[in-house]
Amino acid sequence: MYAIVDIETTGGFAAHHRITEIAIYLHDGLQITHHYKTLINPGRSIPPFITGLTGIDIEMVKEAPSFKNVAHEIYHWLNGRVFVAHNAHFDYSFLKKEFEEAGLVWHPKKLCTVRLSRKIIPGLPSYGLGRLAESLGIKIPDRHRAGGDALATAKIFDVLLKRDQHGFIEKALKRNSGETLLPPHLPKEEYDELPPKPGVYYFLDRHRQIIYVGKAISIKKRIAGHFTGDAREWNRSNIRNEVHHITYELTGNELIALILESQEIRRWWPKYNLAQKHKPEEWGLYRYEDRNGYLRFCVNHVTRGSGPLITFSSKGDGWNFWWEKVKEFDLCPKLSGLQIAKGLCYSYQSGSCRGACQAIESAKKYNKRAQAAVNSFQQPGHTLAIIGPGRTHLENSLVLLENGNYLGFGFFNKHEPIADFESARKIIKPGKENRTVQNVINSFLVNPKGAELIIF
Repeated sequence: MYAIVDIETTGGFAAHHRITEIAIYLHDGLQITHHYKTLINPGRSIPPFITGLTGIDIEMVKEAPSFKNVAHEIYHWLNGRVFVAHNAHFDYSFLKKEFEEAGLVWHPKKLCTVRLSRKIIPGLPSYGLGRLAESLGIKIPDRHRAGGDALATAKIFDVLLKRDQHGFIEKALKRNSGETLLPPHLPKEEYDELPPKPGVYYFLDRHRQIIYVGKAISIKKRIAGHFTGDAREWNRSNIRNEVHHITYELTGNELIALILESQEIRRWWPKYNLAQKHKPEEWGLYRYEDRNGYLRFCVNHVTRGSGPLITFSSKGDGWNFWWEKVKEFDLCPKLSGLQIAKGLCYSYQSGSCRGACQAIESAKKYNKRAQAAVNSFQQPGHTLAIIGPGRTHLENSLVLLENGNYLGFGFFNKHEPIADFESARKIIKPGKENRTVQNVINSFLVNPKGAELIIF
């Protein structure tokens, strides 16, 4: 027995929005047998654009039951039946959350009529509910209302059952199929071919335009994370409906994946890469002099016009870098912003601080070492090669810096070692440096994670 469902909601994100209407049509594999429909009071306002689309406003649901009040009734209609919906993951994510809040456990088998239609009736211009119904000669009397859309979905499903000559429905119902977790327009074959390796991946829309670029240590695992469970970002549901294809480029390791991701976002400016379209989060090391004349330091967010001494991708990377300098130049962790303590710092008590935190050591002597620490990383950077894992077991990767500035990356045969800087330069594909790339490299050099560093 199948339960064909459609819901209307206050928005597109299950974690932030609620159901306003639900309709269910039961189908025994031959015909529709029963149906159920009710408005739901979402317990919050309904945005005007939702009212404009569905016609449901706050007055209509004021006297309607909350989901919790009808949860057991709806559960009775759905439990033990195959859950069917058009773009099933959307409806399922809302219902699963509502059932969880009502204390009900619901783990149905699921079918998505978008994905099934693409396989059973290939070649149609569109698989959106309205266009698909029109292609099949199915009229929707009450479009964008749960009752009308659920009935149309039930009629579409009836057509699919009758036309399924290759057993696509049975295959989709197999445990671990994962069909309903994927975007409705993404061929499962493309997903199955994704590698569990480091690289950069691209989401493409129906016109093969890039709409999102991401990086991953395991491309397949990361992409599965985008579409399993509840969406964690407001735009995740929008992406699901627009993704038609996924391509990727292997990088061999996370460092090159981070570099390539940043460069590709600036090359294509995909519509869903919101984070790097704005100034990326940066952490910087800052210096100031206190009223007693001691140089003090802190790791903090980089703000416009603040002028940090050096920048990093994360606070942790900045702290790790600065701790190493504090130990190297015998600086006071308290004056360096790495310890908060009343009176003498913990390191003085253990014998590794000379007491500048309580003026036991003079400001003149202390500041000389503090300035030397700053000079050590403000001088021109090294010209070096970062050698890491390649895309296959036969190659290594190379990231090349000249005087601390990023030049590019490339790959080479691991059995042909790099002789000098000029031979390394011939291997790389030149790339543009930007603040994100520089921060990534600064952060990586704090902890090279097993990479080989060759200084020229």
